[in-house]
Parts: sequence; C-alpha cells; structure tokens
Amino acid sequence: MPYITAAVTAYGVTTLDKVRDAVVDKASNATVGVGHRLLNRILGRAESQQAIEGAILDVAAGEEDSGAALKLQIRKALAADSDLARDVAQMLPVGTVHNEASGTRSIAIGTNSGIANTGDGATFHR
Repeated sequence: MPYITAAVTAYGVTTLDKVRDAVVDKASNATVGVGHRLLNRILGRAESQQAIEGAILDVAAGEEDSGAALKLQIRKALAADSDLARDVAQMLPVGTVHNEASGTRSIAIGTNSGIANTGDGATFHR
C-alpha cells in the first residue's frame, strides 16, 4: 500500500479528482504514478468505491488510523474480486530487495521501527 499512500499524501484532499484525470502530471515520481494507476483501477469497482473514497479522504485529512482503514477497505475489495486482485498484482512493479549482512555482529534490516543492537551490555534511554 505504500504506492497508494504516496499518491494520497501527494494529492491530499484532491486525490479523487487527480485520480480521475486522464493525464498524470509529468512531474509525478514513479511511486506516485503507480499509486495513481492502482487507485484508478481499484476505484473502478463500484461495490467498494464509496468506502475506499471515504478512506482516501480520511488519509488525506490526516485522520488517526486512517491508513489502516484504507488498507482494510482495499483488502476487502481485492478479496471480493479476483479479477481486481489479479489486475492490481500485475500493476505492481517487480523488484527485489536484497539485504545482506556479513561479519561478526552484522545485522541486515529491511525495515526497522525499533532498536537494533549487536553490542555487549548496551543501555538505551528514551
């Protein structure tokens, strides 16, 4: 969902208008462009359009936990429509992430939201 979040963050409360535009701003970066195309396809599903639009507006307004609510609505739409799920999967960029650590006490981290320590007797203060 980072592509969708990037598009919503970039466009703010005008997200729905931007997604419906036929031309994507040439200055948009690749992440926002992918998010734009994903949202355009996902919003094409009438059964979930209203719920997803509401969730997008909440994310754009900075509502607490709105990102999780948007993810949930998108997951529901994908679970309910295998064609949509297939189309969205095909739209996602193919790439590989390679994290490699070598040597004593090395750590390979893709994403970390906490403390990573390899030392002896370390103390952490907040």
